[in-house]
Amino acid sequence: MSEPKIEINKRIISAHHSPYVVAELSANHNGNIETAMKIIEEAKKAGADAVKLQTYTAETITLNSNDSDFQIHGGLWDGKTLFDLYDEAHMPWEWHEILFKHAQKVGISIFSSPFDNTAVDLLEDLNAPAYKIASFEAIDLPLIEYVASTNKPMIISTGMANEEEIEEAIEAARSGGCSELAILHCVSGYPAPAEDYNLKTISHMRDKFGLVIGLSDHTLDNNTAIASVALGASIIEKHFTLDRKGGGPDDSFSLEPSEMAELCKGANVAWSALGDINFSRKSSEEANVQFRRSLYFVKDMKSGDIISEDTVRSVRPGFGIPPKYLKDIIGQKIKHDVLKNTPVKNQSLEKPII
Repeated sequence: MSEPKIEINKRIISAHHSPYVVAELSANHNGNIETAMKIIEEAKKAGADAVKLQTYTAETITLNSNDSDFQIHGGLWDGKTLFDLYDEAHMPWEWHEILFKHAQKVGISIFSSPFDNTAVDLLEDLNAPAYKIASFEAIDLPLIEYVASTNKPMIISTGMANEEEIEEAIEAARSGGCSELAILHCVSGYPAPAEDYNLKTISHMRDKFGLVIGLSDHTLDNNTAIASVALGASIIEKHFTLDRKGGGPDDSFSLEPSEMAELCKGANVAWSALGDINFSRKSSEEANVQFRRSLYFVKDMKSGDIISEDTVRSVRPGFGIPPKYLKDIIGQKIKHDVLKNTPVKNQSLEKPII
C-alpha cells in the first residue's frame, strides 16, 4: 500500500516529507487588515508553509438570539452570545481577495475554513488551493460534500468527533468528490491541556483510516505539536498572532512569531530524527569507534606465559580484541613477549580467535 499524500500548491504532504505547518490567523486580525497582512508576513518569516483564514459572518454561522441556547457560559468567551462573538471575530469578506494576493506576493500558501456554501463560493472565486473543515463543522456532512465537490484537497479537524463521526466525515468527503484528504487529531478546548491530547491516537488514526494525519494543537506551547511528529503527524496547525496580549478573541492561546519559528524548526528536527529503521554505524559515530572497549594486557608477559584474568582487562580504547572473546583467550599461551597497556591482538595468541 502506497503512503497516503496530498498536495497543496505543489507542496507534497506525507509521512515522507517534513511536517506541513499551518499558521491559523483566525480572529487574530482584531478588525485590522494591516494586522492580518503583518501576520501573513510573519508566518512566512517563521517558516510556516501556509496561513489559514476563517470565512464566515455571524449570520452564516449562527442566529442572532439572546436565548440561553446561544449564550456562552464559562471559558474564554464567557458572557457573550454566539452572534456577538462571531460578529466580533469574523473577517470581512472583502478582505479575502486582498489577503490572498498579499500571501501570493509574500510567497506563502493561503486557504481557509468555510462555514457555509456561500463561503465556499467566495473561496472558489479566489481559486483557493485547499479547504479546511473546522472541528465544529466536522458533523456538517452536507457542507463537507459541497466542499468536496470543488475537487480540491481537504483537511478535516476531528475535535469532539468520535470514530463513527470521523468515518462519516471521511465518507462524505469521498462521496462528494475529494481525492486528496487529510484529517487532524484535535482537542477543541481553547486552550487545551496537553494531557487531553492522547497523541497515541494519531498512529491509530493513520492505521485505521489510511489518510494523511496531522494535529490541530490548542495547547499553549510547542511541546505537544513537536511530539506529535514522532507519532506520525504530517500537518501541524497552530493559532498565530503578533501579540498574545493583543486582546482579541483568539490572541491568548496563539503563538507569537518567535514561538512559531521555534515550532517550525522543532517539527523539522523531530521529523529528520525519525529517519528509517537502521542499525548500521552512522557517519557521526565513525570517529568514536576507536574509543569502544577492547581487551588490553595489564601486565608484561613473556612468550609462553599463560593468559589469566589478572593479566588482561576490558577497557577503552578499542584497538584490541572485543571483550566478548575474553573467555576464549583465558588459558591461552602468549606467542611472543608483550608489554602492559598494549592491545590484545590475534598475532599474540597461540590460537587466534578472529
